[in-house]
Amino acid sequence: MNIKGIQFDSEFTFKTSRSGGAGGQNVNKVSTKVELDFDVINSQLLTEEQKAIILEKLSNKISKEGILQVVSQTERNQLGNKEIVIKKFYEWMNACFVVKKKRRATKPSRSAKEKRLTSKKRDSEIKKLRKKDW
Repeated sequence: MNIKGIQFDSEFTFKTSRSGGAGGQNVNKVSTKVELDFDVINSQLLTEEQKAIILEKLSNKISKEGILQVVSQTERNQLGNKEIVIKKFYEWMNACFVVKKKRRATKPSRSAKEKRLTSKKRDSEIKKLRKKDW
């Protein structure tokens, strides 16, 4: 299951608006905030299997209508935010399809057990020396 090589750019919808927060006059008059919308459910580039994985793993970022929204307002210009949004989108897509390795159960080695036991004995001896017989 790999999505590398798929160019989603044709299915992106961009919206711009004024950014919030500090920034003075630039924030008040320039639309630098960029929002990327990607319709996961109606995408022609994804298989049904891929759509299901994306809907499951990115469920907190997808609206009820099945639209994945990515927002950036960190840069002072629109182009910078647009690049960030696209980069973030592709990172999320790649992260969805990373297969986690199964954990193999292992046992501690003999030397590790011996080290643990000797350190426990040493610690108990130190504590015994601290006690005073009244």
